[in-house]
Amino acid sequence: MHKVVIADTSCLIVLQKLELLVILKNLYTEVLITSAIAEEYSSPLPSWIIIKNPLNRVEKVFESSLDPGEASAIALAAEIPDAILILDDLQARKIAAQLSLSYTGTLGVLAKAKKKGFIPSIKPILSKLREVNFRISTEVEEDILIQCNEK
Repeated sequence: MHKVVIADTSCLIVLQKLELLVILKNLYTEVLITSAIAEEYSSPLPSWIIIKNPLNRVEKVFESSLDPGEASAIALAAEIPDAILILDDLQARKIAAQLSLSYTGTLGVLAKAKKKGFIPSIKPILSKLREVNFRISTEVEEDILIQCNEK
């Protein structure tokens, strides 16, 4: 099990809109973000979210194809063994994969929360995701419902 998670801005925003931000605290020992992510999020953070910046400023290499939050999250994950990234952006996921970093997305976090019993059902959450303009393909939605034994 991954004890440390590094959340990108999109995950924080979506979970906040769904009033499910606490799921991160329930699922992981430490929830880290970088100062770039905190700036992008621009809302007050719960006390259990830790701001930590990468020591090596390699995120500058990624900033041509990623936003500063995603770039800094990937750079931080490269410095923390066994950390898992929460990334929803396809390009960020590709870079994380090239660097052999572990990652999931907001949907993966929600599916894990369902499996661990922190949320009773994922189906109504998928409906709410559309309401907050989170894009999800029909195929991905079907897959998540199957994974969560709701299909």
